[in-house]
Amino acid sequence: MKSLLIVWHSRTGGARQMAEAAADGAAGEAEVRTRLLAADAAGPDDLVGADGYLFAGPENLAGLSGAMKEFFDRCYYPVLDRIQGRAYAAMICAGSDGTGAARQIARIATGWRLRPVAEPLIVCTHAQTPETILAEKTLSPEQLAPCRELGQALAAGLALGVF
Repeated sequence: MKSLLIVWHSRTGGARQMAEAAADGAAGEAEVRTRLLAADAAGPDDLVGADGYLFAGPENLAGLSGAMKEFFDRCYYPVLDRIQGRAYAAMICAGSDGTGAARQIARIATGWRLRPVAEPLIVCTHAQTPETILAEKTLSPEQLAPCRELGQALAAGLALGVF
């Protein structure tokens, strides 16, 4: 059985909802075990034990959130040269454009020699004031649909041996 690991971080709920939607999409693939872990709970053993990855985090100050970056920092060297070639994708919950956070994940994944299997999925909330940035997010079904589809596609690719 193949395994998909979804690692996420969220302060206001957006990236968590994206990760949960992706996990729901992946759950339809009976031949793939999907694990959904918060970034502070995920570690090197979780990465080594998975066949593919989906990383979901928020854009903070035009970059990846500190907690998500800390996950990568903590795990980077312990898994270096142990997970190369595995499939990954990324999802960003952004207040503006999310490209800075997506670039950070791509650079880390390049160092690990992971294989990108989808373009970064960026959901923009357009939160631009302190009040809207800090407010709890509720993503719409339309915003979550591509997340669900990405989870489904990753799981199907793993089950079919495409990834």
